[in-house]
Amino acid sequence: MSSRLSVALSLLATGSLVAAGPCDLYSAGGTPCIAAHSTTRALYSAFSGSLYQVKRGSDDLTTNIAPISAGGVANAAAQDAFCASTTCLITVIYDQSGNGNHLTQAPPGGFKGPEANGFDNLASATGAPVTLNGQKAYGVFISPGTGYRNNKVSGSAIGDAAEGMYAIFDGTHYNGGCCFDYGNAETNSLDTGNGHMEALYFGTNSNWGSGSGSGPWVMADLENGLFSGQSSKQNTADPTITYRFLNSVLKGGPNKWAIKGGNAASGSLSTYYSGVRPTASGYNPMSKEGAIILGIGGDNSISAQGTFYEGVMTSGYPSDDVENSIQANIVAAKYATTSMNSGTALTAGQLISIRVTTSGYDTRYLAHTGATINTQVITSSSVTSLKQQASWTVRRGLGNSACWSFESKDMPGSYIRHYNFVLQLGANENSKAFNEDATFCSVAGRQHDSGLGLPNPILPPLRQRGLHWKQRWNSQF
Repeated sequence: MSSRLSVALSLLATGSLVAAGPCDLYSAGGTPCIAAHSTTRALYSAFSGSLYQVKRGSDDLTTNIAPISAGGVANAAAQDAFCASTTCLITVIYDQSGNGNHLTQAPPGGFKGPEANGFDNLASATGAPVTLNGQKAYGVFISPGTGYRNNKVSGSAIGDAAEGMYAIFDGTHYNGGCCFDYGNAETNSLDTGNGHMEALYFGTNSNWGSGSGSGPWVMADLENGLFSGQSSKQNTADPTITYRFLNSVLKGGPNKWAIKGGNAASGSLSTYYSGVRPTASGYNPMSKEGAIILGIGGDNSISAQGTFYEGVMTSGYPSDDVENSIQANIVAAKYATTSMNSGTALTAGQLISIRVTTSGYDTRYLAHTGATINTQVITSSSVTSLKQQASWTVRRGLGNSACWSFESKDMPGSYIRHYNFVLQLGANENSKAFNEDATFCSVAGRQHDSGLGLPNPILPPLRQRGLHWKQRWNSQF
């Protein structure tokens, strides 16, 4: 163990967290960060610059969010004040390393995103609230279609050069889509062949490799393959993850690589694989290109989901001692859950209507015509059938019991869901995907309305008829 790392660990052991951030520890071990991304905290002890940028929907103005103090937790109160009475999106996740490797809205590639010109969605700024040592912060809630990227990175590993990385994910937010990644990818957003990526993957996709059990697993996306070990198939030493907060680790060099994982809230790291490169063609030597992605595949595959809190990429192959020290630092940060709801309380079984509050449209209510969700003008004199099409029974969230689902009054068993980037009414399939699509969390009313906003955390700001629109509940018409 190097003397510099020993000093850093001594500071950590005495509780002096500001003196030893994750990238301070990597640097002390001789493998400095070339990129450091987090919306929750500073990753260097002396860092006091911008962590991320948000844009609000009411006027498209932006602001940068910094730590409360150098080396500290993000100033969530500043975001809350800026975004009060409107929606906000995360537009930039800044690189704290000084290399300028910021992450922004991912452009189209082999796959197009749902936004204009094929760009991916941006994440809601409030979709993943947590606390660190009791202080509120926000993670990055990635839904299918959402992604961030930088194709012109400074200092990233190219070819077979060595690198390391870690990322903290929500171990309960995943799917089997391709591919929820963080790490090294192609610079043209296209699939350029085996071995052209080296990124952390988290989810249940088993089209290539897999671990033990039913997943989710930590694996490595090396392009045209998710690998859990030397074989291109199953590695039973790669366990199904059950942690709410997951620290996932990947490192790779000439004919060697390793994946690790651990509970980001307690305990130590476990090694899931450490050995030579995969035997399949194209992975030894590697042909890494050096771009950085978050939430998507190297060719802009956009069908995956997950939540990201922090992550870094390094120059060089980090030692086990360094990675263990990073794990201790993360545990000391005390990631914890907090309420997903910030709006007026709802009650399961309550019958409500949801009114649009956009100026000029506030006589409209959220309704349905068959499976199509729309807004319709409804008054107390409207016919009963129309009122029932705009009436919703509040249920505990099908995908998260801390939030809410909305069952149709006139079509019992059918729920509002978000599917294929629009709201629809669908019969309950009792599947993981449907349950998550049909779950919404309450937030404080928008546009100075005293009612209740009901955004699904997987969605960007909802748009109907080309307008931003918000929801307010009424007990009935």
